[in-house]
Amino acid sequence: MHIPFTPNHIQLISACYPPSAALLTSGPEYAPNSQELSRLTYYAANRPEKINKLGSELEKRVKSDCRKAASGNTRARASLLITLAIFKALATECRRDMPLLSPSLLSSVNVALSSLSADLEIAARAATVFTTWTTYTDGLIIGVDLKVTDDYMSCLRHFARLGHIEHNDHETRNRTRLIGLAALVGAVNSEALYKPSAQFQPQVSIIMRALLIPLLQVDVSVLNHELGEIKEQPNSPILDEFRSRPTLERRAASIHVHIDGDQGPTSGDVANTALRATSSLLGHTRGLQASLVLQAALDTLDERDGWSQIEHCRWLAEKAAEWTQYQYRYGIPTRLVECLAESQDAPQPTRRHSTLAAMITAVFTSPTPLVNLSTSDIIASLISVTLRRITVSPDDSLLPALVECISSLGTHVYYADQIQDLAEDLIRRLVIVEASGIPGAGKANREKARTQAVRCLLAGLLGLIHAADLHDAGKDTDDEAKTVGTSPTLPTPAERMSHDGPGQGHIRPSRRTKVGPEIWQDTLSLLCDSEYAVRADYAMALVAYVENEIPKFADKVDADGVRRPRPLAEGPTQKSNTLNAMLYGDSTTRFLNALHACVYALSTSPKLGLRSCSSPPSPDRTSPAQGDDSSARAGDATSDSVTTERRSMTHPSRSRRTSLVLRMLRDAPARISVSSRVAADLSDFGNILAVLTTVHEQLPVRSLLTGIPMLVALNRAASVADSCDPSTAAAVRAIKELVARAWLVVAKVWDCPAVAEIAEKALSALPSSSSLPNLPDWQFGSLQPPQHPIPLPDGVQLDTPLPDIDADAILQALSSAQNVQEATGLGQHDLLRRLGTDWSPDSAYKDSIETKSRMDSLSGDGLSPLIKVAPALMHAENLSMQSLARSGRGVGVTDLREALEGRSSMSNPNLAGRVPSISTLDHTSSVYPGADQFAKLTPQRSRPQRTKPRPGEVREVLNKLGIGKQNGLGNVKSSFPALQKTQPR
Repeated sequence: MHIPFTPNHIQLISACYPPSAALLTSGPEYAPNSQELSRLTYYAANRPEKINKLGSELEKRVKSDCRKAASGNTRARASLLITLAIFKALATECRRDMPLLSPSLLSSVNVALSSLSADLEIAARAATVFTTWTTYTDGLIIGVDLKVTDDYMSCLRHFARLGHIEHNDHETRNRTRLIGLAALVGAVNSEALYKPSAQFQPQVSIIMRALLIPLLQVDVSVLNHELGEIKEQPNSPILDEFRSRPTLERRAASIHVHIDGDQGPTSGDVANTALRATSSLLGHTRGLQASLVLQAALDTLDERDGWSQIEHCRWLAEKAAEWTQYQYRYGIPTRLVECLAESQDAPQPTRRHSTLAAMITAVFTSPTPLVNLSTSDIIASLISVTLRRITVSPDDSLLPALVECISSLGTHVYYADQIQDLAEDLIRRLVIVEASGIPGAGKANREKARTQAVRCLLAGLLGLIHAADLHDAGKDTDDEAKTVGTSPTLPTPAERMSHDGPGQGHIRPSRRTKVGPEIWQDTLSLLCDSEYAVRADYAMALVAYVENEIPKFADKVDADGVRRPRPLAEGPTQKSNTLNAMLYGDSTTRFLNALHACVYALSTSPKLGLRSCSSPPSPDRTSPAQGDDSSARAGDATSDSVTTERRSMTHPSRSRRTSLVLRMLRDAPARISVSSRVAADLSDFGNILAVLTTVHEQLPVRSLLTGIPMLVALNRAASVADSCDPSTAAAVRAIKELVARAWLVVAKVWDCPAVAEIAEKALSALPSSSSLPNLPDWQFGSLQPPQHPIPLPDGVQLDTPLPDIDADAILQALSSAQNVQEATGLGQHDLLRRLGTDWSPDSAYKDSIETKSRMDSLSGDGLSPLIKVAPALMHAENLSMQSLARSGRGVGVTDLREALEGRSSMSNPNLAGRVPSISTLDHTSSVYPGADQFAKLTPQRSRPQRTKPRPGEVREVLNKLGIGKQNGLGNVKSSFPALQKTQPR
């Protein structure tokens, strides 16, 4: 009925409703009159100043109808549905002026949901209006208008509550959840979520609670199935992905309640919608926003006690990294590690700790690459958490999971030196823990905590390296179905042989930088640790390192264990380089020197471990290198004041550590006395044999020259003339067996039957006893239970001295072997002198830590003779070569011009007669005007062109440079033997 003086905008709104008597019969659509609605939207679109009035009038009607409908008025309910439809039409047509309609629209939706959220039809109509607004808004009003912001956040809370509501009827529950999740999908794809940065975290905290709960209530298999459906059909059946379109071209979706009588939605349909929303949310986040989304998910797990669902959490963490934009994926594992570090001081590990560790491992071992990830910061945090948990309790149940986290960092290699850098970080911390223990550990658990920390870091180090090996193997395979890096652990030896057998063909070299022996060398003292659990773990780690990681330089045995010559790989240049490395030392040779020193100390020392307190050297020890050890004595003087009970918590300096290792090595006697005690167990000798076997098989030439003198010295140390105590007798017999079996390995590698015969004869002459145990199996990448030692057998009586191995005969046989001479490039006499040299563990260790190379050049400037003689022989006008001679003459502009002109000046007559320029060296330095070391140099004029060299000029140049005949004083053969003729006396 028309009322006089009614405003035009009210008349237009009222005309959209059916007559009051026809309201109830307008269902089930409850739509406004289409013709009148078109007039209303046309009026609003052409008069933006009236939109505020239209919105206020519609808001009044919504509030009035909600009050009446809550009391059971069905006419008011129908009128409310029509009003919400009018709001949707206005929002669609007035999208350019959405800020004018936003206050009344959001307030109306909030009121409708607050009063009648249980009515699914009203909730669906309100969700449609809300989705329309999120489609066309620019989001700038959120955070600016407090009333609008409060209404918007309230709407999010209502829809989030609907998204994870619980109901006895599963069909009703799934319908309600779909309505709430559909509205949240609109919010996730809206600018209102991302534009106001200050409001992002509160919104995400509300949204993630609704998205995560439905995912936790279905099996992982259902999630994988729905994820496959999403990949096949990217467009949502409920909502269009409209963020990719401009605002004016977007189309808002309509949300309808499920029709009664049809088959209701399943939990899989709800999970499908939640997965779409979650993937869209993470796909749109940037930088810090991805971490905030993950933090909201973790908060939801805290509230819902979802940490017990480990498989779901691992799956979600892996998919979160996959759905996040490529350049921001690093935020997912970084936030997980931060959360784990925040709770590292808990007295007892909780389900949250173990699940977080499993999620970190899942992210790192997934096929998804993580660029921009700071691996050094990640491993530093994981190491700190590991050591802190050991401080709380050495038997903490979280330690195996933390070791797996550290190992999983090697699954993806992002730059060539990544594994080497991470291994260096682990080894640096390992050295500190070995010498200084763990700060904060109680006095009662100090040694146990140190042992456990060393074992954890060792397990993480080996797992890291082997995970990188799996990564390289996965990159080289042609099998597309193979998953790259799904576990940080290595396959069994049988599996490795099946993949790496002779039938596999090409073996591609690793794409990463190997961990160098100069880095690993700092850990060799762990072979002599005071705790057997550490010694056993390190022996297995050392064998794995020598087998898989250390550079071989084509120096290894064949598949049958015999070292054969390789003419193509071992030419004269290679032999010369190998010989120079043996004589003057390279990183691998220094590593082997230190290794054999530690092996000798473990076999003979009465005490093991690095001890800070002063201990006099063994009275039986006679070291030829002990008298000139000034640096070691200085280190001893500084460390005598430090006791074992109070270890220094600072980083041990290299000189102090060197002094500690040398002190331990000096305790190793040159000859075992009849009453001395050997600290090693029978299982230690078995581990030593495994290490020596691996070293001789993988590095036969270097091990021959560095290890044979050690075997001779070890055999000499076990030569006891008189009867000895039973414990000493058992140790002496174990050493004899160890040396004999090591000689057998050498004989097999170098194919020397004479050496094998001597070793077999000595081995058969030993009294019967327990044989040396084998190295135990080890699954790398995980923390295994500690190994227990096998003690030396009791009751071993030596009434007569044990037969000695004829070391002279063995050395004679080795030095006369043709393959040994060809491999080393040395003659029989030189080999015999090299293999039979006096050897002691401390002198070998000093050779391993020598930093300055003894291979100096002929002159003091350290330049190659070929570089110095090249300009004189070639008569080239390239003065940049002459500058390498490091003469005292200053280099000026003239020298630069002549170096740039080069040979062209000889063919260009215009350049031959150029006026020589004056060097600028007659001026003092403008950078250091008062420095004496930059004194003014004498100006020099450019030199004229060289004429054709005179006969004998080359010889004069050679003599001036000291490369000619040097009266037999030179120790390096000249590169030009034809020029060194004998001159008459």
